[in-house]
Amino acid sequence: MPRIVVLDGHTLNPGDLSWQPLAALGELEVFERTAPELVAARAAGARVVVTNKTYVGARELALLPELAGIAVLATGFDVVDAAAARLRGIPVCNVPAYSTASVAQHVFALLLELTTHVGAHAAGVRRGDWSNAADFSYWSEPLLELDGLTFGVVGFGAIGRRVASMARALGMRVIATTSRRLPEPPEGVAYRELAALFAESDVVSLHCPLTAETRGLVSPERLALLRPTAFLLNTARGALIDEAALARALERGALAGAGLDVLTVEPPPPDHPLLVAPRCIITPHQAWTTRSARMRLLGVTAANVAGILAGKPQNVVNG
Repeated sequence: MPRIVVLDGHTLNPGDLSWQPLAALGELEVFERTAPELVAARAAGARVVVTNKTYVGARELALLPELAGIAVLATGFDVVDAAAARLRGIPVCNVPAYSTASVAQHVFALLLELTTHVGAHAAGVRRGDWSNAADFSYWSEPLLELDGLTFGVVGFGAIGRRVASMARALGMRVIATTSRRLPEPPEGVAYRELAALFAESDVVSLHCPLTAETRGLVSPERLALLRPTAFLLNTARGALIDEAALARALERGALAGAGLDVLTVEPPPPDHPLLVAPRCIITPHQAWTTRSARMRLLGVTAANVAGILAGKPQNVVNG
């Protein structure tokens, strides 16, 4: 039976899913986590390696002559040296669109917390603030209505389009920028160049992949284009943002707030400047982790592995 190795299965399946769809395809070995120096040894003899965030580079590929393919437990595939894999004839297969609904939902969880402060006010009620209030109603933070505001979407793939639809449902005006512009924007959406989008938006939400071109896309210069009343959201990749520059901008009040589910280094070091930046909400890269999304992820990954083993790989990202 072909050997299938999962290098870091814990985040996908901490115990509430079954590995049976993969186990049915071969001799399956699942590691909860794998240190970089152990990748080659643990993947030795594997026909298929499955990875989420454990890096598989050219050095590891050179030590795995029996490898027929790599299945990435994600949509982004920057955890694999895809070019080196292509040179060796090894397909890298990702899972597109599995988390679209969940990530879009999380975008608005971040935005609504920034604008309505539900968590902060609920915590105040538990502390007794309402019981001790002089009036029947109070608010400790200003509440902002989203209707009529401009929502800017950077990256107009499946998640960006879903987010745009949800923003429109809230009565927001939607503008978008994308490197792969559709012939005509969807109804209710207008295209903008990136600089114009930053300057016009009340909310900017990032949904583009991390590439050499997009790394550091939210630079000090682009942050300077934002209005002091604007919000920045990132559920894509942390390295899209110059994080030190964002921390400085928040400190001086150059934007109203930021909601982030991703950082450049995960988990972040304790002294990361955004962990203590004002008006900055950070969640631990969890937008993709609803059980429904993870079930879809596992199902498509099993189909990807089956395709690799049959010599008919699908969802190939490296040509």
